[in-house]
Amino acid sequence: MESGNIMRLCGNLMSGIILSLAVSCSGSAGDDYRLAVLDPGHFHASLLQKSEVRGIDDTVYVYAPPGDEVEQYLSAIGSYNTREENPTSWVTVPYIGDDYLRRMIADRKGDMVVISGNNMKKTKYIHEAVKAGYDVLADKPMAISREDFGLLVSAYALARSNGTVIYELMTERHDVINMVERYLLSRHDVFGELCHGTPDEPAVTMESVHYFYKTVSGKPSMRPGWYYDVRQQGEGIADVTTHLVDQIQWQCFPEDAIDYEKDVCVTGASHWPTPVSLEEYRMSTGLASFPDYLDGCIRDGMLEVMANGTIDFRMKGVNARITVRWDFASEGGGDISVSVKKGTLSSIETVQDAGTGFTRQLYVRKTSDIDDSDFEKRLERALKKYAFVSVVPVDDGVYLIDIPEENRTGHEEHFAEVAADFLHYAGKGKVPEQEVKNTLSKYYITTEGVAMAGNTTVE
Repeated sequence: MESGNIMRLCGNLMSGIILSLAVSCSGSAGDDYRLAVLDPGHFHASLLQKSEVRGIDDTVYVYAPPGDEVEQYLSAIGSYNTREENPTSWVTVPYIGDDYLRRMIADRKGDMVVISGNNMKKTKYIHEAVKAGYDVLADKPMAISREDFGLLVSAYALARSNGTVIYELMTERHDVINMVERYLLSRHDVFGELCHGTPDEPAVTMESVHYFYKTVSGKPSMRPGWYYDVRQQGEGIADVTTHLVDQIQWQCFPEDAIDYEKDVCVTGASHWPTPVSLEEYRMSTGLASFPDYLDGCIRDGMLEVMANGTIDFRMKGVNARITVRWDFASEGGGDISVSVKKGTLSSIETVQDAGTGFTRQLYVRKTSDIDDSDFEKRLERALKKYAFVSVVPVDDGVYLIDIPEENRTGHEEHFAEVAADFLHYAGKGKVPEQEVKNTLSKYYITTEGVAMAGNTTVE
């Protein structure tokens, strides 16, 4: 996800978390939820504290190594406390030292730890926090390699044994387009049965295109230097694809717990680099030169970032393909995404590109052997559940499922709902087994894809 969107999404995320925590934890000061922040390696970690809300303890415990990232975090908190309009009153208690993780475990001053930063460290952080008895709210991706996947499996086993919760921020499940799409996929009179497809012609295809550099409100959105190091950030097929696989599980197999050892087979994967010049790197990071840790990724003066890739897999007999691409900058547009899920009666498609004005739209494409009038009646009858939705024929056998802008809730609402789910499960001391199995299956697919792609590079 590109940096500008990250800032907006995470700002909304943290607002939603705070709102949900305030509602759940309101009461005496002793009931306030205690927050720990571990190694805030991304600038959006500070946005958790952008607003002050009753029910949240003003004291937040911060554990981090020395460096620019924690200094930027602390500076941001200071700016919130001293701004003229609606200043906050956070009291940060930082511990900055090389043994920050050990110190957080020893202190045990928080109820929940927020983990959002360098992805190379994230799985270890999750494992150690759960081992110490923290509930964990983590950004994706939670694992970027086979080794990480093994550690994540262990972390979930620990959480099951000690009654703690690991929860991932899968906000896309609360997007209204995704919810309507999921509903239509369940309608046998409209979609029929999900096709199985073949490895060459998958029944499910999803593609997502993003950009390293983008201007937001007239200003360039900056990235940390290590964002371009796939050992720290993860390859493209280890990151954005987490949302894509999650959507396939959640929409196509809503009642199933997907067992990665029985129900999933990764059948192919490939990856290829995005070339980034030194000038482009300077534009997007503010750094004057490539750091030493990128030396092995520079060819003929160009940084090659393994940000693009495809993973082919079978899930419960259904062939699927997910593709992610990263270009340096967009030529006047926004992110692009296309999704197609093929059924025996129709295909359900989502499109976001120049043709849609970079607004995501939902379409139903019927098979040719169904009468147009009959199918349209079925579609309208099915969508009576959503009074605000209308069916608009746009081409021969193709229908736009028109969702007005005012009914498309923003990310703030999505994140608040995710946070409410997290707190519900934290109160129970566990998440549903389906959630655990599906999360592990998702990361099996992405990390196995990364490993497999290492032997099938596309030039």
